[in-house]
Amino acid sequence: MKLGYDGKLYILAFDHRGSFQKKFFGIDGEPDIEQTAIIADAKHLIFEGMLQAVGAGADPSVTGVLVDEQFGSTVPEEAHERGLKLAMPAERSGQAMFDFQYGDDFGEHILRFDPAFTKVLVRYNPDGNHAENATQVAKLKRLSDWLHEHERKFLFELLVPAEDTQLQTVGGSTDRYDAELRPELMRRTIAEIQDSGIEVDIWKIEGVDERSDCEMLVSQARTGGRDGVVCVVLGRGANDAKVDHWLAQAAPVDGFVGFAIGRSIWWDPLKAYVDGKIERAAGARKIAENYLRFVKVYERAEGRTPVAS
Repeated sequence: MKLGYDGKLYILAFDHRGSFQKKFFGIDGEPDIEQTAIIADAKHLIFEGMLQAVGAGADPSVTGVLVDEQFGSTVPEEAHERGLKLAMPAERSGQAMFDFQYGDDFGEHILRFDPAFTKVLVRYNPDGNHAENATQVAKLKRLSDWLHEHERKFLFELLVPAEDTQLQTVGGSTDRYDAELRPELMRRTIAEIQDSGIEVDIWKIEGVDERSDCEMLVSQARTGGRDGVVCVVLGRGANDAKVDHWLAQAAPVDGFVGFAIGRSIWWDPLKAYVDGKIERAAGARKIAENYLRFVKVYERAEGRTPVAS
Protein backbone atom coordinates (compact mmCIF):
# COMPACT_ATOMS: atom_id res chain seq x y z
CA MET A 1 0.00 0.00 0.00
CA LYS A 2 1.32 3.43 -0.95
CA LEU A 3 2.59 5.43 1.99
CA GLY A 4 0.63 8.57 2.84
CA TYR A 5 -2.88 9.79 2.28
CA ASP A 6 -4.61 11.31 -0.73
CA GLY A 7 -7.34 13.81 0.14
CA LYS A 8 -8.49 16.42 2.62
CA LEU A 9 -9.19 15.47 6.22
CA TYR A 10 -11.05 17.45 8.87
CA ILE A 11 -11.12 15.43 12.09
CA LEU A 12 -13.17 16.10 15.20
CA ALA A 13 -11.05 14.60 17.98
CA PHE A 14 -12.65 13.30 21.16
CA ASP A 15 -10.55 10.29 22.13
CA HIS A 16 -9.63 11.92 25.45
CA ARG A 17 -10.03 9.46 28.31
CA GLY A 18 -8.34 9.98 31.70
CA SER A 19 -8.41 13.78 31.53
CA PHE A 20 -11.96 13.69 30.19
CA GLN A 21 -13.44 11.61 32.98
CA LYS A 22 -11.62 13.56 35.69
CA LYS A 23 -12.17 17.12 34.45
CA PHE A 24 -15.77 16.68 33.36
CA PHE A 25 -17.05 14.22 35.92
CA GLY A 26 -14.50 14.17 38.76
CA ILE A 27 -13.95 10.43 38.36
CA ASP A 28 -10.56 9.07 39.37
CA GLY A 29 -9.30 5.60 38.57
CA GLU A 30 -11.25 3.02 36.60
CA PRO A 31 -14.90 4.06 36.15
CA ASP A 32 -17.62 1.55 36.93
CA ILE A 33 -20.31 0.51 34.45
CA GLU A 34 -22.69 3.35 35.36
CA GLN A 35 -19.94 5.98 35.23
CA THR A 36 -18.73 4.62 31.90
CA ALA A 37 -22.24 4.97 30.50
CA ILE A 38 -22.45 8.59 31.66
CA ILE A 39 -19.11 9.44 30.05
CA ALA A 40 -20.02 7.60 26.85
CA ASP A 41 -23.27 9.54 26.64
CA ALA A 42 -21.37 12.83 26.83
CA LYS A 43 -19.07 11.67 24.06
CA HIS A 44 -22.02 10.68 21.95
CA LEU A 45 -23.25 14.25 22.22
CA ILE A 46 -20.00 15.37 20.56
CA PHE A 47 -20.73 12.91 17.76
CA GLU A 48 -24.25 14.28 17.47
CA GLY A 49 -22.65 17.65 16.83
CA MET A 50 -20.63 16.10 14.03
CA LEU A 51 -23.77 14.64 12.49
CA GLN A 52 -25.36 18.09 12.57
CA ALA A 53 -22.28 19.48 10.81
CA VAL A 54 -22.66 16.88 8.06
CA GLY A 55 -26.32 17.77 7.78
CA ALA A 56 -25.31 21.41 7.38
CA GLY A 57 -22.93 20.74 4.53
CA ALA A 58 -19.75 19.06 5.79
CA ASP A 59 -18.55 16.51 3.22
CA PRO A 60 -18.61 13.03 4.83
CA SER A 61 -15.76 11.87 2.59
CA VAL A 62 -13.32 14.31 4.24
CA THR A 63 -14.95 14.41 7.67
CA GLY A 64 -13.33 12.34 10.40
CA VAL A 65 -13.98 11.39 14.00
CA LEU A 66 -11.22 10.37 16.40
CA VAL A 67 -12.83 8.43 19.23
CA ASP A 68 -11.70 5.81 21.73
CA GLU A 69 -12.96 2.31 22.32
CA GLN A 70 -13.41 2.73 26.08
CA PHE A 71 -16.02 5.49 25.96
CA GLY A 72 -16.92 5.52 22.28
CA SER A 73 -19.92 3.16 22.68
CA THR A 74 -21.70 3.06 19.31
CA VAL A 75 -19.80 5.95 17.70
CA PRO A 76 -17.33 3.78 15.71
CA GLU A 77 -20.16 1.73 14.22
CA GLU A 78 -22.25 4.82 13.48
CA ALA A 79 -19.27 6.56 11.87
CA HIS A 80 -18.84 3.61 9.52
CA GLU A 81 -22.55 3.64 8.70
CA ARG A 82 -22.46 7.37 7.90
CA GLY A 83 -19.41 7.08 5.66
CA LEU A 84 -17.20 9.15 7.96
CA LYS A 85 -13.48 8.59 8.38
CA LEU A 86 -12.93 6.76 11.66
CA ALA A 87 -9.69 7.15 13.62
CA MET A 88 -9.02 5.36 16.89
CA PRO A 89 -6.13 5.56 19.39
CA ALA A 90 -3.72 2.74 20.16
CA GLU A 91 -1.98 4.41 23.12
CA ARG A 92 -2.71 4.07 26.81
CA SER A 93 -4.22 7.30 28.08
CA GLY A 94 -2.42 9.65 30.43
CA GLN A 95 1.08 8.22 30.06
CA ALA A 96 4.21 10.32 29.68
CA MET A 97 5.66 7.58 27.47
CA PHE A 98 3.88 5.71 24.72
CA ASP A 99 2.52 2.28 25.60
CA PHE A 100 -0.16 0.11 24.04
CA GLN A 101 -3.64 0.44 25.51
CA TYR A 102 -4.30 -3.26 24.97
CA GLY A 103 -0.78 -4.66 25.18
CA ASP A 104 -0.01 -7.48 22.77
CA ASP A 105 -3.67 -7.58 21.72
CA PHE A 106 -3.50 -4.19 19.96
CA GLY A 107 -3.90 -5.79 16.53
CA GLU A 108 -7.08 -7.63 17.46
CA HIS A 109 -8.70 -4.37 18.59
CA ILE A 110 -7.71 -2.58 15.39
CA LEU A 111 -9.12 -5.36 13.23
CA ARG A 112 -12.33 -5.50 15.28
CA PHE A 113 -13.16 -1.80 14.87
CA ASP A 114 -11.57 -1.37 11.43
CA PRO A 115 -10.65 2.33 11.67
CA ALA A 116 -9.41 4.17 8.59
CA PHE A 117 -6.54 5.47 10.74
CA THR A 118 -4.83 4.10 13.84
CA LYS A 119 -3.60 7.00 15.95
CA VAL A 120 -0.90 7.33 18.56
CA LEU A 121 -0.08 10.29 20.79
CA VAL A 122 3.65 10.51 21.48
CA ARG A 123 5.63 12.96 23.60
CA TYR A 124 9.16 13.03 22.26
CA ASN A 125 11.91 15.64 22.48
CA PRO A 126 15.12 14.78 20.60
CA ASP A 127 17.14 16.37 23.40
CA GLY A 128 15.22 14.46 26.06
CA ASN A 129 16.05 11.19 27.82
CA HIS A 130 17.63 9.00 25.15
CA ALA A 131 16.78 5.71 26.84
CA GLU A 132 13.12 6.68 27.14
CA ASN A 133 13.04 7.84 23.53
CA ALA A 134 14.56 4.52 22.43
CA THR A 135 11.95 2.58 24.43
CA GLN A 136 9.16 4.48 22.74
CA VAL A 137 10.70 4.03 19.30
CA ALA A 138 10.88 0.26 19.72
CA LYS A 139 7.16 0.04 20.52
CA LEU A 140 6.20 2.45 17.76
CA LYS A 141 8.26 0.48 15.25
CA ARG A 142 6.33 -2.63 16.18
CA LEU A 143 3.03 -0.83 15.60
CA SER A 144 4.22 0.77 12.35
CA ASP A 145 5.35 -2.58 10.95
CA TRP A 146 2.07 -4.25 11.91
CA LEU A 147 -0.05 -1.49 10.40
CA HIS A 148 1.72 -1.51 7.06
CA GLU A 149 1.84 -5.30 6.91
CA HIS A 150 -1.95 -5.18 7.29
CA GLU A 151 -2.31 -2.28 4.82
CA ARG A 152 -3.60 0.16 7.41
CA LYS A 153 -2.92 3.88 7.80
CA PHE A 154 -0.82 5.34 10.65
CA LEU A 155 -1.83 8.70 12.19
CA PHE A 156 0.94 10.01 14.45
CA GLU A 157 0.18 12.81 16.93
CA LEU A 158 3.50 14.39 17.86
CA LEU A 159 3.98 16.57 20.93
CA VAL A 160 7.42 18.00 21.68
CA PRO A 161 7.37 19.14 25.32
CA ALA A 162 10.13 21.52 26.35
CA GLU A 163 13.12 20.32 28.32
CA ASP A 164 14.04 22.55 31.28
CA THR A 165 17.34 23.53 29.68
CA GLN A 166 15.52 24.55 26.49
CA LEU A 167 13.09 26.73 28.40
CA GLN A 168 15.99 28.41 30.17
CA THR A 169 17.40 29.55 26.83
CA VAL A 170 14.18 31.47 26.12
CA GLY A 171 13.81 32.98 29.57
CA GLY A 172 11.28 30.41 30.71
CA SER A 173 8.72 31.59 28.14
CA THR A 174 6.58 28.82 26.68
CA ASP A 175 5.46 31.20 23.93
CA ARG A 176 9.06 31.83 22.90
CA TYR A 177 9.77 28.10 23.08
CA ASP A 178 6.85 27.42 20.73
CA ALA A 179 7.92 30.11 18.28
CA GLU A 180 11.71 29.91 18.39
CA LEU A 181 12.66 26.35 19.33
CA ARG A 182 9.80 23.93 18.84
CA PRO A 183 9.59 23.96 15.01
CA GLU A 184 13.17 22.75 14.54
CA LEU A 185 12.78 20.28 17.41
CA MET A 186 9.69 18.90 15.68
CA ARG A 187 11.64 18.52 12.44
CA ARG A 188 14.45 16.70 14.23
CA THR A 189 11.96 14.43 15.96
CA ILE A 190 10.26 13.50 12.70
CA ALA A 191 13.69 12.77 11.20
CA GLU A 192 14.69 10.55 14.15
CA ILE A 193 11.43 8.63 13.95
CA GLN A 194 11.84 8.13 10.20
CA ASP A 195 15.46 7.04 10.62
CA SER A 196 14.22 4.43 13.12
CA GLY A 197 12.18 2.76 10.38
CA ILE A 198 8.81 4.04 11.58
CA GLU A 199 6.67 5.01 8.60
CA VAL A 200 3.87 7.48 9.22
CA ASP A 201 1.07 8.24 6.76
CA ILE A 202 -0.32 11.36 8.47
CA TRP A 203 1.53 13.56 10.95
CA LYS A 204 -0.83 15.23 13.44
CA ILE A 205 1.31 18.09 14.65
CA GLU A 206 1.17 21.15 16.85
CA GLY A 207 0.53 24.40 15.01
CA VAL A 208 3.41 26.72 14.23
CA ASP A 209 3.34 30.49 13.83
CA GLU A 210 5.23 30.83 10.56
CA ARG A 211 4.35 29.43 7.13
CA SER A 212 8.04 28.75 6.50
CA ASP A 213 8.01 26.36 9.46
CA CYS A 214 5.00 24.55 8.01
CA GLU A 215 6.96 24.16 4.76
CA MET A 216 9.99 22.87 6.66
CA LEU A 217 7.92 20.26 8.48
CA VAL A 218 6.24 19.00 5.32
CA SER A 219 9.61 18.80 3.60
CA GLN A 220 10.90 16.59 6.41
CA ALA A 221 7.75 14.47 6.48
CA ARG A 222 8.13 13.82 2.75
CA THR A 223 11.86 13.28 2.63
CA GLY A 224 13.33 10.07 1.23
CA GLY A 225 10.62 9.37 -1.31
CA ARG A 226 7.73 9.77 1.13
CA ASP A 227 5.93 12.02 -1.35
CA GLY A 228 2.42 11.00 -0.30
CA VAL A 229 2.86 11.66 3.43
CA VAL A 230 0.75 14.56 4.73
CA CYS A 231 0.26 16.67 7.85
CA VAL A 232 -2.77 17.92 9.78
CA VAL A 233 -2.86 20.61 12.46
CA LEU A 234 -3.96 19.77 16.00
CA GLY A 235 -5.75 22.30 18.20
CA ARG A 236 -4.05 21.76 21.59
CA GLY A 237 -7.14 23.21 23.32
CA ALA A 238 -6.12 26.71 22.28
CA ASN A 239 -8.51 29.62 21.77
CA ASP A 240 -10.08 30.30 18.39
CA ALA A 241 -7.73 33.11 17.46
CA LYS A 242 -4.65 30.97 18.04
CA VAL A 243 -6.02 27.96 16.18
CA ASP A 244 -7.18 30.22 13.34
CA HIS A 245 -3.63 31.53 12.99
CA TRP A 246 -2.13 28.03 12.91
CA LEU A 247 -4.64 26.95 10.27
CA ALA A 248 -3.99 30.05 8.20
CA GLN A 249 -0.26 29.31 8.14
CA ALA A 250 -0.66 25.63 7.27
CA ALA A 251 -3.56 25.58 4.80
CA PRO A 252 -1.76 27.11 1.78
CA VAL A 253 1.21 24.73 2.16
CA ASP A 254 1.24 21.72 -0.14
CA GLY A 255 1.30 18.66 2.11
CA PHE A 256 -1.04 20.02 4.78
CA VAL A 257 -4.48 18.56 4.20
CA GLY A 258 -6.60 19.68 7.16
CA PHE A 259 -6.83 19.48 10.91
CA ALA A 260 -7.59 17.26 13.88
CA ILE A 261 -9.14 19.54 16.51
CA GLY A 262 -10.88 18.51 19.71
CA ARG A 263 -11.28 20.60 22.85
CA SER A 264 -11.29 23.90 20.97
CA ILE A 265 -14.50 22.68 19.30
CA TRP A 266 -16.41 20.82 21.98
CA TRP A 267 -15.09 21.79 25.42
CA ASP A 268 -17.27 24.82 26.17
CA PRO A 269 -20.59 23.53 24.80
CA LEU A 270 -20.13 20.10 26.36
CA LYS A 271 -19.21 21.61 29.73
CA ALA A 272 -22.29 23.82 29.56
CA TYR A 273 -24.45 20.76 28.86
CA VAL A 274 -22.89 18.64 31.61
CA ASP A 275 -23.37 21.53 34.07
CA GLY A 276 -27.04 21.78 33.09
CA LYS A 277 -26.74 25.23 31.55
CA ILE A 278 -27.92 24.29 28.05
CA GLU A 279 -30.06 21.58 26.50
CA ARG A 280 -28.55 18.65 24.63
CA ALA A 281 -29.71 19.88 21.24
CA ALA A 282 -28.14 23.29 21.85
CA GLY A 283 -24.85 21.65 22.80
CA ALA A 284 -24.78 19.56 19.63
CA ARG A 285 -25.66 22.59 17.52
CA LYS A 286 -22.83 24.65 18.99
CA ILE A 287 -20.34 21.85 18.45
CA ALA A 288 -21.44 21.65 14.81
CA GLU A 289 -21.07 25.41 14.41
CA ASN A 290 -17.59 25.39 15.94
CA TYR A 291 -16.45 22.53 13.71
CA LEU A 292 -17.81 24.16 10.55
CA ARG A 293 -16.20 27.46 11.47
CA PHE A 294 -12.74 25.86 11.56
CA VAL A 295 -13.39 24.17 8.21
CA LYS A 296 -14.25 27.61 6.79
CA VAL A 297 -11.10 29.15 8.25
CA TYR A 298 -8.96 26.42 6.72
CA GLU A 299 -10.59 26.49 3.30
CA ARG A 300 -10.54 30.27 3.06
CA ALA A 301 -6.83 30.30 3.90
CA GLU A 302 -6.32 27.60 1.32
CA GLY A 303 -8.18 29.65 -1.27
CA ARG A 304 -11.14 27.33 -1.62
CA THR A 305 -14.84 28.10 -1.36
CA PRO A 306 -15.85 27.21 2.24
CA VAL A 307 -18.57 24.68 3.03
CA ALA A 308 -22.03 25.98 3.77
CA SER A 309 -23.34 26.23 7.33
